[in-house]
Amino acid sequence: MTVPSTGPSLRILALGNDILGDDAFAFLVAQRVRERIPGVEVTCSSASGFHLLDDLLGVERLLVVDTVMTGTAPPGTVYVVREGDLEVTPGNSPHYTGIFETLSLARALHLNAPREVLIIAVEAADCLTVGGPMHPAVEAVVPVIAEMVESTSRNFASDFS
Repeated sequence: MTVPSTGPSLRILALGNDILGDDAFAFLVAQRVRERIPGVEVTCSSASGFHLLDDLLGVERLLVVDTVMTGTAPPGTVYVVREGDLEVTPGNSPHYTGIFETLSLARALHLNAPREVLIIAVEAADCLTVGGPMHPAVEAVVPVIAEMVESTSRNFASDFS
């Protein structure tokens, strides 16, 4: 059983850290989306693990923008992942809890977790250097991802069907 939503139907959640080079990517996308689509809920968060719980609750659909460092693709590569596309491997500790484990916990506790989740992630070059610059290839896809988020938010139901 899931508690029915009483909040907005869609939240755009930008994850990152604005002082860590490429990790500021999602916040730049969020800024553009706020300017282009007034009235859409856009949340920026530097939280991780169970600290994300409040950012995940209270919406039917969640669109997450983030960076990843797989080391298998060039910086600026775009990934679009639905929640069910990945197999979650449990960590050995609650300190290794990610967004999918947090969503699973929320549902197990019958909290108002989103029923649909889409993640748009961009391959980063450096998310660790304090005060570091954003890689040019990562910065170049900010407007592309902002447009993708705008399009997806406007057509969310059809994009998930």
